[in-house]
This record gives sequence, C-alpha cells and structure tokens, in this order.
Amino acid sequence: MSVTQRQIPGQPQRGTVTAQAAPGKTDERCGGLDAALQDVRSLDMDGMYALMAALGEKPYRARQLFEWVHGRQAAEYEEMSSFSKGLRQRLSGQTRLTVLRPLKVLTSARGDTRKYLFALPDGNAIESVWMRHDYGSSVCISSQVGCRMGCAFCASTIGGKIRDLTAGEMLEQVYRIAKDSEERVSHVVVMGSGEPLDNYDQLVRFIRILTDEHGLCISRRSITVSTCGIPERIRQLADEQLSVTLALSLHASSQEKRMRLMPIARRYDLEQVLSACRYYYEATGRRLTFEYSLVAGVNDTDEDVRELAALLAGLDAHVNLIPVNPVEERSFRPPAMEAVRAFQNKLEKRGINVTIRREMGADISGACGQLRRSYLQETAGPEDE
Repeated sequence: MSVTQRQIPGQPQRGTVTAQAAPGKTDERCGGLDAALQDVRSLDMDGMYALMAALGEKPYRARQLFEWVHGRQAAEYEEMSSFSKGLRQRLSGQTRLTVLRPLKVLTSARGDTRKYLFALPDGNAIESVWMRHDYGSSVCISSQVGCRMGCAFCASTIGGKIRDLTAGEMLEQVYRIAKDSEERVSHVVVMGSGEPLDNYDQLVRFIRILTDEHGLCISRRSITVSTCGIPERIRQLADEQLSVTLALSLHASSQEKRMRLMPIARRYDLEQVLSACRYYYEATGRRLTFEYSLVAGVNDTDEDVRELAALLAGLDAHVNLIPVNPVEERSFRPPAMEAVRAFQNKLEKRGINVTIRREMGADISGACGQLRRSYLQETAGPEDE
C-alpha cells in the first residue's frame, strides 16, 4: 500500500502562501486579511448574545447562531436557514466567519492517519493530524503559526513564530477534519505547531467553546494540552478548573540535559516547572503526562533511566515515550525499537507508568511542522530562495 495525497483544487500558486508574513518574521496579528471584522467563529455564547444585541435581534438568536457556528460547523452564512435573508446579509457584511481551506491532505498507507495542511485567511499555512484509535478518533491541532520555543529536535520551530492562532482558527481545524472524516471527534490534543500556553487567552476560549453543550460538547477530560513548561501559565490553567489533561514536554532527565534540547529550560528551571505541575495535579486531580522524545545517544542511557525515575518519584505520572521523528534539518535520530522497549522496561521496574507512543503518520511527514516546512520550500518564490 502507498501513501495517498489529495491536492486541493484552487491551491495558491507558488510563492503566495506567505504573502502576509514571511517565514522567520513575526506577525502578532490574529486572524485573516479582514481582521478588523469580528470573527464569529471565535465567539463563545456570551459573545453571541452581545453580537445579536448589537444587531437588534432577540436573545434566542444568539443560541441559534452558536449552534450553527459550533454545533453544525457551518461554513457560510447561507447555510443558516433559520435566519432571514436580511439577518444573514447583515452578519456577512458586519462580521467574518473563519473557514480553513485544505491545501493538502495526506493519508497514511494504513489509513489510520491523515495529515492536513490548511490555508489561513491571511495566506499563512498550518497543519493538523487526524488519527483513528481503538477508543475513537482524535485530532491534533496547532495553536500558532510556527513556534518560538526553539526545541532542538522539532521542525515547527524552524523559521520561528509568525503569529498566534485565534480560537476560531483552532476550532476550525477540528471542525473541518470532522466534516472531512465523517467521524465524530472524541479526543483533541493541542500538541501541533506552537506553544499553547504562549497563546493562553485564545487557548482557554477554544477549550470553553469546544466543550460547550451547544457545540461539539467534547469532554474536557478528552482534551490534552501539551506545553514546554511555562510555570505561571500552568498554575493559571489549573486555577481555570477546566480539568483538561496537562502534558509536559520533558524530553530530558535533568536540568542540564534539558537546556541542551530546549531553550526554554534556560529561563525556567526544571524544579520550577515540576512544582507548577504538582500544583496542577493538586488543583485538578488530573494525572500528569510527561512526553519524552527518545534521541539515540542523547537521552536514552541507563543514567537517564535512573535520573528520570528519581525526578518523577512520588508524582501521579504517566510517561509517554516518543521515538524522535527524523527531521531533515536536524541531526537527531531515534533509537532502535529494541532500545526503546528496554528503556520502557527499566523505567517500569523503577515504578514509573510508561507507554510507547504508537507510530502513526511517519510516512506522511507526521512530525509537527514537517508538512508545513516542505510546503513552504516548494512554494518559495525566487526572493525567498
């Protein structure tokens, strides 16, 4: 079997994907070319009530609009048949409805993974992943265009952060994939390109809308937020009482080794980060997940086993071992699978709960940032080369 790829009609021509923000340049704006208009997709229920009041409409229209936008994931105002033509026209003229257009859809040979490259309204591109599991379908979404965290093994950081995503753009990744797969999305992971806690306000709005009973109503316990570790934001998220799963990108067994792999460790000591994780557990009662990307010859030794077990002792922790995905621009390679299993067994003997992440999508640039990176290289104009 081979990888299948769908090229989407109407895809931008060469050199147009970064018309508004070139790779490596920071553009802090959220939203598209018509960002001056209010994005209805980013509105929660209170925002819907305020909008309809401003338009002189009855309050019940707000709930209808929320259900159209978030429950039925309408792609245009004309779909909203319960509204008069006049109201649809006013909404169209005074607001915007964010809709992401797929540029590429890659399907793995096994058919259990799809990688999406979406065009944003401002010409930037982001990627998302759909995965089918025994327990249902999950979607991994991006929270930023690019990333400024600079992790040494990640393709997302190459070129830096361009801008934050709006809550609507984050939601749209889930909505468009649900429509395309024709399957209910049961789990959402904010683990794609970007650092979610670096886009905190939009992340929290995204979670609240995604879990609203009038929208997709996804369980908060079925949402995972992955972070490199920003202690003050971890504590703030704990105080929100959203009870989502917190996953810390740990990737090293000591502060010294973490600083070599993750620049953010130079700002936040590992003990600061772990203290914030303990606070999150105490505030929410949710078991902590620690992501550990295994890099051959870097963090996969017996010493790493001993240090990691000591680091997590006494925590209600689950370690997710991830054989690192090779990235063309990086020199890191994963250990052999026998070595990965041996690392798991040694941790388990020391009382640590461990699983190995099932490889999904390696044949379709499954690692964060790879598909976007290759697309930017393909579409680069002469001035970008």
